[in-house]
Amino acid sequence: MSRQILFTHSYFYRYDPKQWKAGEPYPPLGTITAASYLRSHGFEVSLFDTNLTHGPAELATYLKREPEYLVIYDDGFNYLTKMCLTKMREAAFEMIGMAKNQGIGVAVCSSDSTDHAIDYLSSGADVVIIGEGEETLLEFLQAQSPYEVEGLAYLKDGEVITNSKRAVLKDLDKLPMAAWDLVDVEAYRRIWNKKNGYFSLNIATTRGCPYKCNWCAKPIYGNRYNSRSPEGVVDEIEYLTEHYQPDHYWMCDDIFGLKPGWVQQFSHELKQRDLSIKFKIQSRVDLLLKDDSIDALVSAGLSEVWLGAESGSQKILDAMDKGTQVDQIYEASKRLKRKGVRVGFFIQFGYLNETQNDIDRTFELVKNALPDSLGVSVSYPLPGTKFYEKVKKDLLTKQNWSDSDDLDTMYQSPFSSSYYKTLHRLIHKMFRRERARSQVKSLFINPSAVNYRELVSALYYEPVYWLYRLNHSVKQRKGKIA
Repeated sequence: MSRQILFTHSYFYRYDPKQWKAGEPYPPLGTITAASYLRSHGFEVSLFDTNLTHGPAELATYLKREPEYLVIYDDGFNYLTKMCLTKMREAAFEMIGMAKNQGIGVAVCSSDSTDHAIDYLSSGADVVIIGEGEETLLEFLQAQSPYEVEGLAYLKDGEVITNSKRAVLKDLDKLPMAAWDLVDVEAYRRIWNKKNGYFSLNIATTRGCPYKCNWCAKPIYGNRYNSRSPEGVVDEIEYLTEHYQPDHYWMCDDIFGLKPGWVQQFSHELKQRDLSIKFKIQSRVDLLLKDDSIDALVSAGLSEVWLGAESGSQKILDAMDKGTQVDQIYEASKRLKRKGVRVGFFIQFGYLNETQNDIDRTFELVKNALPDSLGVSVSYPLPGTKFYEKVKKDLLTKQNWSDSDDLDTMYQSPFSSSYYKTLHRLIHKMFRRERARSQVKSLFINPSAVNYRELVSALYYEPVYWLYRLNHSVKQRKGKIA
């Protein structure tokens, strides 16, 4: 008789109003990959997918099936799990308690539990898996002496014992395809179609990131960069296309297509199988400017790129150890747009020693490069980073956001949290105004390319921007920015 393992994770979209409103939920890819790995070794697996549920209480029905273990395995490909929103951590603790009350073992694998193992173990978890989880979880469940397994943390006589670290997987093709059959894909499709008019699914082609931005933590996959084979990725695309017919894919890697020649092979493999797809990626401006990177990506079906622009100030980029130049952001954006690719910017305010001049440079970058989409945040101190070490003495009463729209700096930032929240709204209003203005220009230059929805929005965003700017100036004069 096979052993029954119930998988879940601790991200609830409804607990994060900003993300729930966006209507772009993705299945927990890391979770269902780990479930597939256990199933390939003879375990019977099931899934309580928290993403679209109302809360931990719904776990009770699944626990009635009396699994041997509840495995809370967060999706390591979802950046929102890195910052660990307090609502999600509390939900994880609640699920741990529910399982332990029924005598069910609990193993946890997540960015937050890796950074704060004591909190999860004190809440009742039997073990915390430190870092990448598939091999460690399997060995724990199979071992005669499970607490000797590499990559585990557990409590002994009230103290946390952390075993030696496990090396990350190098050959990602040894992992089976994610257990997509465990997911209610149609529930995701309904939300996507209602809000966005199309349906997107997520795929990971790599693990890890070799770059060393000093505010970015990598508690699961580390600084190593390992790739799946292009053939293996296209196998999964072929499967998903046949079974679920998504309109679009999100390649949810930290950095897509870094390995030389990989994108070219990927594009060739798609064409060999007569597969035509659209996808979006996250990338770096310096990487995109190499050789024929953009052409190869476009040939494969690239429709959108999100760039970690971060700041329009070179001083801030250098302080972050970003390794990119402001002029590269402009050039990469220009080349992508020329190829018909949508461009998104990730921007963050509040990094150490940021001045008003640095903020002004970022506004100029957004205004002049004018991406198609904009994501704005304030610098967030993640455990294990140089940035965290610099500010951790300030993290006394609050160390995590409650949700992704919190925007509290939590440390002694250059300006106040209220200032940054006003700044967040102001740059979005400016961005929308500039997008609308660009459509007015297009009306006279290339009418067929006009986005009339954005064009009409000029009537709203032109006056609203100036009102927000006036409010921002008043706060500066009253001294509320210090």
